[in-house]
Amino acid sequence: MLRHTTTRLLNNISTRNAINRTTIAAALRVIPTRKSLATSATKSKAKHDEDIDDFKLVVHTSADSKPAASKKTAADASSPGSNALKYAYQERSGFGTRPIYLDVQATTPTDPRVLDQMLKFFTGLYGNPHSNTHSYGWETNNEIEKARENVAKVIGANPKEIIFTSGATESNNMALKGVARFYKKTKNHIITTRTEHKCVLEAARAMKNEGYDITFLNVNEQGLIDLKELEKAIRPETCLVSVMAVNNEIGVMQPIKEIGSICRKHKVFFHTDAAQAYGKIPLDVNEMNIDLMSVSSHKIYGPKGVGAIYVRRRPRVRLEPIISGGGQERGLRSGTLSPPLVCGFGEAARLVREEYEADSEHIKKLSKKLTDGLLSIEQTTLNGSPIHHFPGCVNISFAYVEGESLLMALRDIALSSGSACTSASLEPSYVLHALGKDDALAHSSIRFGIGRFTTEEEIDYVIKAIKERVEFLRELSPLWEMVKEGIDLNSIEWSGH
Repeated sequence: MLRHTTTRLLNNISTRNAINRTTIAAALRVIPTRKSLATSATKSKAKHDEDIDDFKLVVHTSADSKPAASKKTAADASSPGSNALKYAYQERSGFGTRPIYLDVQATTPTDPRVLDQMLKFFTGLYGNPHSNTHSYGWETNNEIEKARENVAKVIGANPKEIIFTSGATESNNMALKGVARFYKKTKNHIITTRTEHKCVLEAARAMKNEGYDITFLNVNEQGLIDLKELEKAIRPETCLVSVMAVNNEIGVMQPIKEIGSICRKHKVFFHTDAAQAYGKIPLDVNEMNIDLMSVSSHKIYGPKGVGAIYVRRRPRVRLEPIISGGGQERGLRSGTLSPPLVCGFGEAARLVREEYEADSEHIKKLSKKLTDGLLSIEQTTLNGSPIHHFPGCVNISFAYVEGESLLMALRDIALSSGSACTSASLEPSYVLHALGKDDALAHSSIRFGIGRFTTEEEIDYVIKAIKERVEFLRELSPLWEMVKEGIDLNSIEWSGH
């Protein structure tokens, strides 16, 4: 039944160049009632249209707004008691809540068009893509190769250079461990940065335990590495430089092209974790001299559980597989591929290419509105470079407010105080520490993620909610009261107990 709902919504979507974002967002907010779940299996096709009514489309803005409702201003939309955002925090007995979603760095909602592409692999196209003796295998393998081509086109690569994995974490481990182990007889040095994703840092530390020498480059207060320091760190025994393209916590974009040139000059392989950059900023592996690149499906509105690693063929990059088996994926990643996941990834990649301009413009517009609105609050700062920055990731510190307390006060908005992969830790962000932020500011930071389906009305609501609740929490802080009275907190001698 959900598929019929999705398909019906997709039929109403206009051309690719004019996406009805609200309509797609509506599809992503489908919540079935208990009644529909209990009876959907027995209802006949003749009553299909009636059954659709049992699905409540929980949306921030209605796709089929009435004329009277369309006259509301942005101020009205974000005002207390407004009907426009009455579902921003809507209780559904037995089904939890549906807050506004601004955590797209953690994951993105699956685009309904991607889901529609995946469904056929759970029914008719169920063949093993590695079965080459009959049509069931051939037809799914053909779809796999189409997906591989779509994934490769986003970064200007040859489809043969794309190796499918379970996600960016596996791809990062393949790059760091695979290259280092293959060249261990002659090269035993790896260079990376202190602000990398946790999986890169942990993979580097694992290689250190195997006897490799690891250099962790520092970043400046804006989150950027020093290219001179990078070049100085390269040694004859350096086998790999790994620098992420876009940081997952602060959105800072590293100078990837310049790093690639330095690595090519010194004949050192260059790997970049592009999970947060793939499909969102221009990337060309040949122009940027990238030798290995990790990407993930669920960061671009595709399914979870699938990703890829780009491995250059000319000049050839050699790496030792970390998974042994039947030799699939050029012998680099054994195991049966999942056609629905891979082809969902391929469709998501095709969509990010087709809709790149529209997505970029949409995200930049909303990001500027959100950033300007939040920075108008006193004692707030943007973390990371405001210039070398992906607009879809906005990380802001609210001084004299505990970040976790603010998150609890914002239960109607899905946000994060850092990486989803380290959210179980109460320690302040190591990325913000690397920028020179103290514990207090690091603890007061919130990450806002803006994506394809974020609406302007949601941003209006978020700005207003943040302002109100930051003010409320600061009123509870004796430190804030002292600051308002003009007292310099650094001049106070605090006594310990």
